Amino acid sequence: MRYAIYGLVVVLIVLHQDNWLWDDTRLIFGFMPITLLYQAGISIGAAIVWFLATKFAWPHHLEEIAQDSPAQETGETE
Repeated sequence: MRYAIYGLVVVLIVLHQDNWLWDDTRLIFGFMPITLLYQAGISIGAAIVWFLATKFAWPHHLEEIAQDSPAQETGETE
């Protein structure tokens, strides 16, 4: 699943370069430029990919190491 997440990130990077819409002046819903709507879609896609990354590709072994280690001193004196 981790490699699928990596692939989705690469796809988002490629899709973010929307050179094909720069000269398009169409309005969607009568007020929104198509390039702005496209970028909003990319942002929503990025949020979904980030959710999937934290759900399926998060390094849980690092959390276990952090929980097993003793608490570090904060530097405060009593």
